[in-house]
Amino acid sequence: MKFHRTTLADARLIELDQRGDERGVFARTMCAAEFAAEGLVTTFVQQNMSTSAERGTVRGMHFQLPPHREVKLVRCVRGAILDVIVDIRPGSPSFLQHEGFELSAQNRRQLYVPEGFAHAFQTLTDDVEVSYLVSAAYAPEAERGLRWNDPALAIDWPFPVSVISDKDANWPLLDDPRTDPRITCHEMAV
Repeated sequence: MKFHRTTLADARLIELDQRGDERGVFARTMCAAEFAAEGLVTTFVQQNMSTSAERGTVRGMHFQLPPHREVKLVRCVRGAILDVIVDIRPGSPSFLQHEGFELSAQNRRQLYVPEGFAHAFQTLTDDVEVSYLVSAAYAPEAERGLRWNDPALAIDWPFPVSVISDKDANWPLLDDPRTDPRITCHEMAV
């Protein structure tokens, strides 16, 4: 695997070392020794998947509070997505900055999302399947989110949103003093 640093501290874009022959292609998608050599988490407790039927679907901008913070290793296995992460770690040099990555079945890239990042994606094609490993089990009481269209983040989504859940459409805005996610972000440092 080839690990590429991103503009966000500790996040990595991973290219698979693919070996092909007349049968097709083989590649490792996770190797504890290679991840450890990069200083990355090597233990994952769940593997999740989602499917989205329609191009323009947005899922997220999710994260979990301590002690349920999670690392994600995200891969698109059918179709294509723009995967967007936001650093919500107070004190990080990239605090509240975001970056987007195209992940597709064709390019076979993966995104390593560290603890303390909000995560979302938009489908770039119809009929998308995303698979991801997580380092902590889902804890509904610890789930939080940022609004996908928060003006303070100014994320440039490639398509108008065609489908989004009520929950994801209604996370608080960063400048809402009643439900300011920055307060929640400070909880991440605990």
